[in-house]
Amino acid sequence: MSTTPHTELPDTDIAFIGGGNMARSLIAGLVRRGMPAARLHVAEPVAALREALQQDFAVNTYDQAAQAASKAGLWLMAVKPQVMREVCASLANAAAAQQPVVVSIAAGITAGQLERWLGGNQAVVRAMPNTPALLGAGVTGLFANARVTPAQRAQADQVLSSAGRTVWIDDEAQMDAVTAVSGSGPAYVFLLAEAMEAAALAQGLPADAARTLVLDTVLGAARMLTEAGEAPAELRRRVTSPNGTTQAAIETFQAGGLEALTARAIDAAARRGGELSAAND
Repeated sequence: MSTTPHTELPDTDIAFIGGGNMARSLIAGLVRRGMPAARLHVAEPVAALREALQQDFAVNTYDQAAQAASKAGLWLMAVKPQVMREVCASLANAAAAQQPVVVSIAAGITAGQLERWLGGNQAVVRAMPNTPALLGAGVTGLFANARVTPAQRAQADQVLSSAGRTVWIDDEAQMDAVTAVSGSGPAYVFLLAEAMEAAALAQGLPADAARTLVLDTVLGAARMLTEAGEAPAELRRRVTSPNGTTQAAIETFQAGGLEALTARAIDAAARRGGELSAAND
């Protein structure tokens, strides 16, 4: 596993096959970092989405995937998993002729499936970004098959790092764990915030005060985790005074099995990721 910070821009045109929210966030990040809009090509069947992308970013837009793909050395596959096989089949001839690096952000689709659906002999990078990428604050797990060159790996990293940090995984089997931890992870934090807000209301706090207290607490704690350079356990220890209010809450969480429950939840998500891959085969 390696974490790679990149500030460089890709040295090839990029075709986005699908122009939904995640593609839009990556396009915004690339343009913000100085990528010329003329080098970005977006295939999107929904006219309203095409028009919005063209208006907001001045990128090239098309209604057919092959039109965008023909312009680029990197294809970013951002279509729904259930239509990925069909889209890949429509691009197989172009893939054989152009030999692009194909980057997929579709959940539950393996690099092997993508390579096979594209006709074989393709450089494929499987990526799992998460929803904070929409704010440029995401993290993406990446896996490259054996056909991906160092230059293509760098190109893929440069695209995905436009939405946040990147982490490379050497064993694709671990991508289900990436999905379970970071891909699904924001929902776990949202659930905790939801529960904290409900508890604050039950304690009699006004709704606006409860919302502000919870959201800013989550935001501040996240900043401490990322900026303090300390392990989560150490930060927790520092704010847990002996026999104090925090200790009372922490002991209640632990008595309820929070750590074991979290482990089971992440394991369930990882297993479901494997099931989705099998279902798409």
